[in-house]
Amino acid sequence: MEPIEVKHTFSPIFDRNTRLLVLGTVPSVKSRENDFYYGHPRNRFWPLMAFLCGERTPETKEEKTEMLLRHGIGLYDVVERCTIVGSSDNSIRDVVPADLSPILSQTGGIPIFANGATAAKLYQKFLYPQTGIEAAQLPSTSPANAAWSMEGLQRAWGAALLPFLK
Repeated sequence: MEPIEVKHTFSPIFDRNTRLLVLGTVPSVKSRENDFYYGHPRNRFWPLMAFLCGERTPETKEEKTEMLLRHGIGLYDVVERCTIVGSSDNSIRDVVPADLSPILSQTGGIPIFANGATAAKLYQKFLYPQTGIEAAQLPSTSPANAAWSMEGLQRAWGAALLPFLK
Protein backbone atom coordinates (compact mmCIF):
# COMPACT_ATOMS: atom_id res chain seq x y z
CA MET A 1 0.00 0.00 0.00
CA GLU A 2 1.24 3.46 -0.89
CA PRO A 3 1.11 6.41 1.49
CA ILE A 4 -1.54 8.98 0.62
CA GLU A 5 -2.20 12.50 1.82
CA VAL A 6 -5.32 12.68 3.97
CA LYS A 7 -7.15 15.82 5.00
CA HIS A 8 -9.68 15.85 7.84
CA THR A 9 -13.08 16.48 6.25
CA PHE A 10 -15.61 16.49 9.08
CA SER A 11 -16.19 18.99 11.84
CA PRO A 12 -15.33 18.64 15.49
CA ILE A 13 -18.21 17.79 17.81
CA PHE A 14 -18.60 20.30 20.65
CA ASP A 15 -20.77 23.08 21.98
CA ARG A 16 -20.55 25.57 24.83
CA ASN A 17 -21.65 22.84 27.30
CA THR A 18 -18.77 20.51 26.42
CA ARG A 19 -16.97 19.42 29.60
CA LEU A 20 -14.26 17.16 28.14
CA LEU A 21 -12.60 16.54 24.80
CA VAL A 22 -11.62 13.17 23.32
CA LEU A 23 -9.03 13.28 20.53
CA GLY A 24 -8.19 10.51 18.08
CA THR A 25 -5.32 10.66 15.62
CA VAL A 26 -6.77 10.98 12.10
CA PRO A 27 -9.85 9.40 10.48
CA SER A 28 -9.34 5.79 9.36
CA VAL A 29 -10.14 4.56 5.85
CA LYS A 30 -13.61 3.44 7.03
CA SER A 31 -14.21 6.73 8.83
CA ARG A 32 -13.24 8.64 5.70
CA GLU A 33 -15.60 6.45 3.65
CA ASN A 34 -18.43 7.07 6.15
CA ASP A 35 -17.46 10.74 6.58
CA PHE A 36 -17.65 10.39 10.38
CA TYR A 37 -15.66 9.41 13.43
CA TYR A 38 -14.87 5.80 14.28
CA GLY A 39 -16.50 4.32 11.21
CA HIS A 40 -14.90 0.88 11.38
CA PRO A 41 -17.61 -1.56 12.50
CA ARG A 42 -15.24 -3.25 14.97
CA ASN A 43 -14.00 -0.04 16.56
CA ARG A 44 -15.32 -0.03 20.11
CA PHE A 45 -15.61 3.74 20.50
CA TRP A 46 -19.38 4.10 20.02
CA PRO A 47 -20.43 1.10 22.14
CA LEU A 48 -18.00 2.30 24.82
CA MET A 49 -19.38 5.85 24.81
CA ALA A 50 -22.93 4.48 24.96
CA PHE A 51 -21.99 2.33 27.96
CA LEU A 52 -20.40 5.31 29.77
CA CYS A 53 -23.41 7.51 28.97
CA GLY A 54 -25.92 4.83 30.02
CA GLU A 55 -27.54 4.77 26.59
CA ARG A 56 -28.03 2.36 23.73
CA THR A 57 -25.35 2.42 21.03
CA PRO A 58 -26.27 5.14 18.53
CA GLU A 59 -26.50 4.21 14.86
CA THR A 60 -26.60 7.41 12.81
CA LYS A 61 -24.21 10.36 12.71
CA GLU A 62 -26.97 12.49 14.19
CA GLU A 63 -27.63 10.08 17.07
CA LYS A 64 -23.91 9.81 17.80
CA THR A 65 -23.46 13.58 17.79
CA GLU A 66 -26.53 14.17 19.97
CA MET A 67 -25.45 11.55 22.53
CA LEU A 68 -22.00 13.11 22.93
CA LEU A 69 -23.36 16.64 23.21
CA ARG A 70 -26.06 15.58 25.71
CA HIS A 71 -23.30 14.29 27.98
CA GLY A 72 -20.83 17.16 27.49
CA ILE A 73 -18.35 15.14 25.41
CA GLY A 74 -16.41 16.82 22.62
CA LEU A 75 -14.75 14.83 19.85
CA TYR A 76 -12.07 15.64 17.32
CA ASP A 77 -8.67 14.46 16.10
CA VAL A 78 -5.11 15.65 16.66
CA VAL A 79 -4.22 15.64 12.95
CA GLU A 80 -5.78 17.97 10.37
CA ARG A 81 -3.69 16.64 7.47
CA CYS A 82 -0.96 14.03 7.06
CA THR A 83 0.51 11.30 4.91
CA ILE A 84 -0.64 7.84 5.98
CA VAL A 85 -0.67 4.25 4.72
CA GLY A 86 -4.22 2.91 4.99
CA SER A 87 -5.34 3.41 8.60
CA SER A 88 -1.96 2.69 10.22
CA ASP A 89 -1.24 5.24 12.96
CA ASN A 90 2.38 4.05 12.91
CA SER A 91 2.74 5.29 9.32
CA ILE A 92 1.60 8.88 9.98
CA ARG A 93 4.05 11.45 8.56
CA ASP A 94 4.04 15.10 7.46
CA VAL A 95 1.62 16.10 10.21
CA VAL A 96 -0.35 19.33 10.08
CA PRO A 97 -2.01 19.49 13.50
CA ALA A 98 -5.67 20.33 14.04
CA ASP A 99 -6.61 23.76 15.33
CA LEU A 100 -8.26 23.33 18.73
CA SER A 101 -8.71 27.06 19.30
CA PRO A 102 -12.37 27.13 18.08
CA ILE A 103 -13.20 24.42 20.63
CA LEU A 104 -11.16 25.78 23.55
CA SER A 105 -12.31 29.37 22.97
CA GLN A 106 -15.88 28.20 23.65
CA THR A 107 -15.22 25.57 26.30
CA GLY A 108 -12.21 26.93 28.17
CA GLY A 109 -9.47 24.70 29.54
CA ILE A 110 -11.45 21.48 29.64
CA PRO A 111 -9.79 18.09 30.25
CA ILE A 112 -8.40 16.43 27.12
CA PHE A 113 -8.18 12.67 26.61
CA ALA A 114 -6.23 10.94 23.84
CA ASN A 115 -7.68 7.77 22.32
CA GLY A 116 -4.50 5.69 22.19
CA ALA A 117 -0.75 6.12 22.39
CA THR A 118 -0.26 7.71 18.96
CA ALA A 119 -2.92 10.34 19.57
CA ALA A 120 -1.26 11.12 22.92
CA LYS A 121 2.22 11.32 21.39
CA LEU A 122 1.13 13.56 18.50
CA TYR A 123 -0.91 15.78 20.84
CA GLN A 124 2.11 16.20 23.12
CA LYS A 125 4.37 17.09 20.19
CA PHE A 126 2.09 19.35 18.16
CA LEU A 127 -0.78 20.66 20.31
CA TYR A 128 0.33 20.76 23.94
CA PRO A 129 2.73 23.66 23.23
CA GLN A 130 -0.28 25.66 21.95
CA THR A 131 -2.91 24.61 24.51
CA GLY A 132 -0.86 24.13 27.68
CA ILE A 133 -3.39 21.42 28.65
CA GLU A 134 -2.02 17.97 29.41
CA ALA A 135 -3.82 15.15 27.60
CA ALA A 136 -4.51 11.94 29.50
CA GLN A 137 -3.74 8.87 27.41
CA LEU A 138 -6.47 6.22 27.31
CA PRO A 139 -6.21 2.78 25.71
CA SER A 140 -7.17 2.82 22.05
CA THR A 141 -10.66 1.67 21.07
CA SER A 142 -9.28 0.43 17.73
CA PRO A 143 -9.86 -3.20 16.79
CA ALA A 144 -6.07 -3.36 16.30
CA ASN A 145 -5.72 -2.94 20.08
CA ALA A 146 -6.63 -6.55 20.85
CA ALA A 147 -4.77 -6.46 24.18
CA TRP A 148 -7.70 -4.56 25.69
CA SER A 149 -11.08 -6.23 26.18
CA MET A 150 -14.28 -4.18 26.13
CA GLU A 151 -14.50 -4.65 29.90
CA GLY A 152 -10.97 -3.32 30.33
CA LEU A 153 -11.78 -0.31 28.15
CA GLN A 154 -14.94 0.32 30.17
CA ARG A 155 -12.92 0.34 33.41
CA ALA A 156 -10.09 2.53 32.11
CA TRP A 157 -12.23 5.02 30.22
CA GLY A 158 -14.85 5.03 32.97
CA ALA A 159 -12.30 5.89 35.66
CA ALA A 160 -11.05 8.80 33.52
CA LEU A 161 -14.27 10.20 32.05
CA LEU A 162 -17.08 9.45 34.51
CA PRO A 163 -16.04 12.13 37.03
CA PHE A 164 -16.70 14.73 34.29
CA LEU A 165 -19.95 13.16 33.11
CA LYS A 166 -21.77 13.32 36.47
